[in-house]
Formats: sequence, structure tokens, C-alpha cells
Amino acid sequence: MHKETYNVIGVMSGTSLDGIDLAHIHFSIIDGKWDFTILETETLSYDNNWLNKLKIAVDFSQEELRKLNQDYTFLLANVIKTFIEKHNLKNLDAICSHGHTILHQPQNGFTLQIGNLTEIAKILNQTVVCDFRVQDVELGGQGAPLVPIGDSILFAKYDYCLNLGGFSNVSFEQNGNRIAFDISPVNTVLNFYANQLGFDYDDKGMISKSGKLNTDLFNELNGLDYYKKPFPKSLGFEFVKAIVFPLIEKYSIPNQDKMRTFTEHIAQQTALALPKKEGKLLATGGGTYNDFLMEKMQFHLPQIEIIIPDAKILEYKEALIFALLGVLKLRNEINVLASVTGAKHNHSSGIILK
Repeated sequence: MHKETYNVIGVMSGTSLDGIDLAHIHFSIIDGKWDFTILETETLSYDNNWLNKLKIAVDFSQEELRKLNQDYTFLLANVIKTFIEKHNLKNLDAICSHGHTILHQPQNGFTLQIGNLTEIAKILNQTVVCDFRVQDVELGGQGAPLVPIGDSILFAKYDYCLNLGGFSNVSFEQNGNRIAFDISPVNTVLNFYANQLGFDYDDKGMISKSGKLNTDLFNELNGLDYYKKPFPKSLGFEFVKAIVFPLIEKYSIPNQDKMRTFTEHIAQQTALALPKKEGKLLATGGGTYNDFLMEKMQFHLPQIEIIIPDAKILEYKEALIFALLGVLKLRNEINVLASVTGAKHNHSSGIILK
């Protein structure tokens, strides 16, 4: 007999490198429906040493990746331990941790999220559910996006759930199935050019807004092969490094113009990705703080009601949903949808470490 309540921590580090998100979550099942409360939350920023390592790790050798995985697992365990002690959290059912994606090459049958080594459970002396993507790739799936099952269970009242992080992804119901896919890069590109101008990020999109749209670059970006591919499909930093940056760098224009053009590109691709251009869209992730991006998105989707939730859901939705994925794994219930990832079948993914 399964429990009806769960006391867990969700942990997520995204490709935008804005830090490690931790969220203490209480789940309950009432009349067969899942409910949740987000309690204590925290985002721990990476120091410059870790930022630099994670930015270049895509080019690491096997030995360098092995060492990075060990060091990151130790870092993550201590971050979680400090969070537990700081908030005096007791009687936890599990720590549900995504880790941090370094390599994502589902077309080659490979994905790597560091921070999921068995040592993490020993250091924490807690049950840890982690490494959610590998099994899906082994089953022929993209290993991404994994959040949509949480969208369907926890946020079913919205027609679309859009996350704007390092990359954007969307999920929605279509013909009785949950459909989801990565749309385009977002903060992986905007942050890169903001960094070159001496800023951590484009605050409220003011840098992008000051730039000019370059029509040739805009058209080239929209013509990339990825956008013509049918779903399921997903993106990794490899795509940005190998394709997007070289394309943008062909243009000798100010960074402000590059950012302005890419912001328009994100908004355009988001609009093209939605099969129906009406209904309610839940927008979450750091990109929702970019007022200029949200303004352009609304321009391209005039019939869509864009809803930005309270700060805890906005900032910690992915940590919340990975907490749910972990709980579903503990219950041996489906937590990855084949309709989303393209895997051979729905399955209960992740490993349980004790």
C-alpha cells in the first residue's frame, strides 16, 4: 500500500547556470489527485571557479569528466546537507535530484548528468532518487524533456506549460497524449552576450531592447534545420556551441543587436511551436523576468493569455517536478512519457540510492 503524503526535497541545476535550485516540497494525494505545497526554497549561485568549469565541460576528456562528476557530487551533497540543516528538515522520504547536464547526445545514445554518483546518498545519509534521463535514452528516447508529466499531473488547467530557462520547452495535450519538446535556446545565448558586455544577464531585457533587429540574422536563425524537425526533439549546449554561436558570429554587429535579434527569434519560434494560438499559457523559468522577451512573445501570440505564477512556482517549478518524478519512482509508477521523449514505452525512470 502506497503512502498518501510525501516529504521530499527537489534539486535542479539548469543549463542557464544560474545556480542550484532546492525546494522542500510536501505532496499529498487527495481523492486520487495530487496536491503540493512548496515550503522552504533556495538557489545557491555557483562561484566563478564552478561557473568556468561547467561552461567548458562539454569539451572535457573522459578522465576530466570523471573527476568533475566526483567533485560535483561532493559539492551537491554538501549544498543539500546545508539546506537540510539550515531549515531543520526532518523525516524526509527522499532527495530527488536532477544533477547538472554536461553532455546530451540522444542521437548517439548518450546523456550525462553529473552529481548522481552513489556517494551522494552516503554523504547525506538519505534516500536519493536521481539520474532520471539515462534510462529513457537507453529506451530510444530523447531523455528530455522530463517535466511534462508533472505539467499534466500538477498544472492540467493550463493549455500550455512553457519553461524559459537555458532552453525553452513546452508541453500540452494533443489527441489524448501529452506532447512536449524543446523549442529553442534562450538564456544560454542571451546570457553569453550579456556576459561579454560585463553583465551576469540581461536585466528585464533592457540590453536587448536597446538593440536593432538584424533581418538577415533573424531569417538565418529561423531557417535552422532543428526547427523543421518533428517532435520528439530536444536540445543540448552542443547545439548552441556548434551551430548557433558560429551563425551569430558571422555578423559583425553590436552585441545589443545580436541579443535583440535573438529575443525576436525566441518569441517567433515559441509562437510557431504552439498548434493553437489561443488559450492559457503558464510561463515559468528565469526568462519570464525578461520583460522585453515576454512583450515580444505576447506580440506574436495576441490571442494567448500568458500567466506568470507566484515566485515560488516561477523559479522552482522544475525542482518541484523533479521532486514529483522522484516520488513516482519510489512508487514504481510511470514518470516518463513515451509520447514526449520518443522512447519505446512509458516507464519509471531514475535510480534509488540508499
